[in-house]
Amino acid sequence: MIITTTTGRTFDTDRDFTAVERHILQKLFLWEEMAVSLKQFRAERAKAFEKGWSGSGPVMEGPVMTIIISDMEKRLVARLQGGKPEGHGD
Repeated sequence: MIITTTTGRTFDTDRDFTAVERHILQKLFLWEEMAVSLKQFRAERAKAFEKGWSGSGPVMEGPVMTIIISDMEKRLVARLQGGKPEGHGD
């Protein structure tokens, strides 16, 4: 899957993420849509990285993941405020 940030950067989940990171990313995509606050999203983010995948244990957040999650947070905040993040298309 190709992910494009609101600033136009693209990342390939097959190339840029490990299997564990892809699993965490899937969870966070769901939480981006379900979270009722940025605080809740960040708590779920911390839990996901602490648990890893199938109880594999803590996972370090890599630089690409940090970029993607930062973008997710911007979209979440925009959704909660009823708008679109800057640079986001129609």
